[in-house]
Order: sequence, then structure tokens, then C-alpha cells
Amino acid sequence: MAAGDPHAVAGEAHLHAPDQEQLRTAASVFALLADPTRLHLLWLLARGEADVTALTAASGAPRPAVSQHLAKLRLAGLVHARREGRRAVYALRDGHLRRLVTEALSHADHQVTGEPWHP
Repeated sequence: MAAGDPHAVAGEAHLHAPDQEQLRTAASVFALLADPTRLHLLWLLARGEADVTALTAASGAPRPAVSQHLAKLRLAGLVHARREGRRAVYALRDGHLRRLVTEALSHADHQVTGEPWHP
């Protein structure tokens, strides 16, 4: 990464060996990502903020299921919500999660399509 790249600084800050608490926390994130509906909701939120109505329409999942998944994601600290009048608008908590979701789905795309892997 180039000097001055904000990702370079963030990446360098995370080069230390993980301790057991970090490994357990990361594993719990992966467990939450293991559900296709939750992964789809996170992918949608990686594209921008949205409320339950928009997420329900975009995901095709039933509204009660979307609400339940969002509650789990919020409880785990992966998403946060802010109020806009009567509706809650959801967003991803941070760029690490956005990149993790994007990379996981990019990896899956290579497996599904047979496109060559990147070095």
C-alpha cells in the first residue's frame, strides 16, 4: 500500500498476533456471516444506509425475518441504527466489515463462476 493510504495505516495497526479474545470475537463475526440472509443484508448495507422496508424489498426476505436479523447484527455491534422520524435507518458499523463482506462475496464469485483467482 502506498504511503499516505488510510488503509495502509489501519492495516499496519492490526499486524500483531491475535490473542484468544480477538480470535473468539472474529469467529463470532464469521458465525453471523454464515447465514445467507444476514450476509445479504450486510452486503446491501455495504452499499449504503437503508431502513427495514428497503432491506425487505431488496432482500426478498419476510419483514419479520429482516427485523430479527438486524436485531442480531445490532446486538453483535456489526450494524447501528439511527432514528429518522418513525423509522430506523441501518448502517454498517465500520469499513472492516464492509471489506470483509465484499471480499467474502468476491471469493464466492470466483468459486461459482470459475474465474481465475487473483495472486
